[in-house]
This record gives sequence, structure tokens and C-alpha cells, in this order.
Amino acid sequence: MKTKKILVALATIFLIISCKTSPFTGKKTLNAYSNETIFPMAFQQYNEFLAQNTVVKGTAEAQMVQRVGNKIAKAAERYMTALGYPNYLDEYKWEYNLVQDEAINAFCMPGGKIVVYTGILPVAQDETGLAMILGHELAHALANHGAQRMTAQQGQSIVGAVGGVALGDSRAGQLFNQYYGTASTVGAILPFSRSHESEADEIGTIIAAIAGYDPYEAPKLWERMKAQGSSGTPEILSTHPSPDTRIAALTQIAPRAEAEAKKFGVTTFK
Repeated sequence: MKTKKILVALATIFLIISCKTSPFTGKKTLNAYSNETIFPMAFQQYNEFLAQNTVVKGTAEAQMVQRVGNKIAKAAERYMTALGYPNYLDEYKWEYNLVQDEAINAFCMPGGKIVVYTGILPVAQDETGLAMILGHELAHALANHGAQRMTAQQGQSIVGAVGGVALGDSRAGQLFNQYYGTASTVGAILPFSRSHESEADEIGTIIAAIAGYDPYEAPKLWERMKAQGSSGTPEILSTHPSPDTRIAALTQIAPRAEAEAKKFGVTTFK
């Protein structure tokens, strides 16, 4: 009984100290990691990734990645300042690299380290399409989604340990141990991840619009993504919303992004 109480207390403390306020929604989010903890790890992993892959330099496409990345980062600084967080990005170290890989993918490490794979450029088609991709990836870093996912996974493990000890060797305990991992992943971890993707779509489209890129191109980008084919995984079992879900959401987001951009004096788009 004492062990159970200790585990429950630890789980409660973990949840309390992990709560931080999102600058975008004003709501509490689970994040147990400070920038000082997670950024150095991310920077090291990023450098290791670059050392193990072929970084494209000097080409028109590589220069476009740098140019668009810098515009998006500057727009992010303006946006965060307008939200009342002028020093929010002080610890971020923006870097953008084009990597030779046919995968249709891009990613951003915590702290602002971005990789664009050459395979996604034909889908982007042009600078505006790339801006929507980079805006999305940058938004993951701004919203600390990486740290939140790590926190959620930690919480999943803690709750699993508490439940296993509390229920013991009973029939309920056996069922818990058998099904908890799958149930918590499908019922909590995957929806959590999909919500991050949706949030990054919204934040990223707004920031891209502030940078001067047409937000109405965002749903068109995802129409092209959809045309690349699907893994066939149902949305409920996926880390990402379906292309149709994203297209519908981005169609609704575009007018809001346009309105936000006008607040920064942006009235025409590329």
C-alpha cells in the first residue's frame, strides 16, 4: 500500500510540475523539459544527422531553403512579439539545410534546426509551397511539441507503472497490463500527436502569411501531398491527420491567416 501511495504521489507531482502555458492558446500544456535541457540535446542530434547525410549546398534549391527559412523565422519573431513574448526566441538557433533524400519529408528539431529533404521539393512546387512546409515545421519548434511528446510518453510510462502496481496480480491487473499500452497509445498518444500537427498547420500558415506568402496555397499543398498516395493507415491509428482533414482545416485557416497578416501590414502575397 505504501508503494502504491508513493507512485500515485509521484505521478501527481509529475503532472503538476509539467504544466506550462501555451503562448498560442493560453491553455496549459504538458511539458516537463526546459529549453536549457532539451535544446543542447537536439542541436547535437541535428549535427550528427547532418554528418551522416548528404547536405546540398550552393544550388538554387539550397539557396531557396535558406532564403525562405530566414523569412519565416523573421516573421515568427514578429508574431511572437505581437503575442506579448518578445524574448521567446532568444534561445532558438535557426538553421535550415537541404538534404539529399527522396523521402517526401521535412522536420524541425527543438530549438529551430530544420531539415528539408529534396524529395519534398517537387510537391512544394515553388517558394510558396516550401514556405508552407517550413512554417509548419517551425511551428512545431515554437509550440515545443517535441518536448510535449517526450513528456506525454513519460506520463504514459508512469501511469502504466502506477496502474500495474495498484492492481497487482488480480484479473483486472492482468487485463490492464495486457491492454494499457495499446489503449493509451490509440486513445491518448496518437490523438495528442494529431493535435500537434493540426496546431502546427494553423500556426505555420499564419506565420507564412506574415512572411508574405499566400495562405490559400496551404490547402493546395496538401492536395498535392494527397496525390502522392497514402499509407492506408486509418486516421485513428496515425500520428497525423488524414490529408482530407488537413485540407478542410487549412481551407478554414487561410482567411484567418490573411487577416492576421494584414495586422502586420501584409496586404499582398507571393
